[in-house]
Amino acid sequence: MSSEVSLPIDVVSIQQQLPHRYPFLLVDRVVELDPGKRILAYKNVTINEHFFQGHFPNHPVMPGVLVIEALAQAGGVLSQVTHGGGLEGRLSYLVKVDNAKFSRMVVPGDRLELEVTIKRTIRNMTQYCGVARVDGHQVASADILCAEVKT
Repeated sequence: MSSEVSLPIDVVSIQQQLPHRYPFLLVDRVVELDPGKRILAYKNVTINEHFFQGHFPNHPVMPGVLVIEALAQAGGVLSQVTHGGGLEGRLSYLVKVDNAKFSRMVVPGDRLELEVTIKRTIRNMTQYCGVARVDGHQVASADILCAEVKT
C-alpha cells in the first residue's frame, strides 16, 4: 500500500498485509487508520465460525483468546501499513499478552470492533494497547507485544 491509505480497507487488501487465511483471519475490514498510531477494524462474528461447533454447543461464545488474536491481527495491519505494507519476508509473532480482561461475551451476530493503538516500538518489537467492543460496550482489552521476524 502507498503512504496514502484509502478507507475502508477490505478483506482482500487485509490479506495482502497479513499471512492469515480462513479460518484464522479475524479482521474483516479497517474503517479508521492513523499510520504509526491507531487502527479501528472489525470482525463480523457469524454462527458459521468453526470454533462455535465446540465452544459451546447450544450456547455459542467466541473464545477470549481469539478476541485477543483479533486485536493482535489488527495491530499487525497497523504495523504493516505504517511500514509501507506487504509482507516482504517478514512475519509478526505474538510474544506477550498483559492485563487481559474480558467483560462480556461475544456471540454470533455481533460485530466485534477492534481498536488498537501503538504504545511503543523498540527495534523489531511493537507494544499495542487493544480494546474490543460490541455495540459500543467493551468486551475485552489487553496490552499485546508482537515481534517482527524475517522469514
